[in-house]
Amino acid sequence: MPKFIFAYHGGHTPENEEEGQKVMAAWGAWFTGMGDAVVDGGNPVLKSKTVTRDAVTDDGGPNPLSGYTVVQAADYDGACNMAKGCPMVADGSGSVEVCEIHEI
Repeated sequence: MPKFIFAYHGGHTPENEEEGQKVMAAWGAWFTGMGDAVVDGGNPVLKSKTVTRDAVTDDGGPNPLSGYTVVQAADYDGACNMAKGCPMVADGSGSVEVCEIHEI
């Protein structure tokens, strides 16, 4: 079965412990709902840098990565349907880029 990377963009850091618990519960429920499709739960990422031929900048580009997950699905439609349940998508604070991994 093909594997897909969910590249997260956006989101926000919870402002307090109560909000943090709600956010973690939402992510936990989403991951539980995807079950065995989750190959690597991934992690959030810290500050990103953009490397070009001419420079290294601290801006992370116009839409920096905020985390990742690897899942398996029958096809793009299946992977995209899973991504629609992402808490950042549901609350409108971010988006998920879905990319099929090309195994070589």
